[in-house]
Amino acid sequence: MELKIKAVSPKVGGEIPLPYYASAGAAAMDLHACVDGPVEVAPRALVSIPTGVAIALPSADYVALVFARSGLGIKHGISLSNGVGVIDSDYRGEIRVGLTNLSDVPYTVQPGDRIAQLMVTPVVRPALVQVEELDETQRGTGGFGSTGK
Repeated sequence: MELKIKAVSPKVGGEIPLPYYASAGAAAMDLHACVDGPVEVAPRALVSIPTGVAIALPSADYVALVFARSGLGIKHGISLSNGVGVIDSDYRGEIRVGLTNLSDVPYTVQPGDRIAQLMVTPVVRPALVQVEELDETQRGTGGFGSTGK
């Protein structure tokens, strides 16, 4: 498949890279901060960082998902403010990344920093069938922690 991408900032493709796969086995491409200068993410704060790009998914058969970068989370406590960003097939605006700082130390996002990952994946839209009962399984209705540690 092809993913159409549009630079919505003149910086993209020059000082700010287009999204790219960092390795041959990468499942998602890196998104970069398209900001004019450093942006501080204070402890427990929320910020919205522009990426300078917009995309056009080819159809409703696909969705783009924005995930956190594990290194930012593990090393600095930087996470996505909404868990996972969902970019629907009909959205054409700039991709922005909501970040939050879960640590007690301020974190600074620099222009061009890799701030998130973008994955494109197929969508399954099942037909809903309302039933009175669901089939039985060994687990049944066991919820959080019901299968062990």
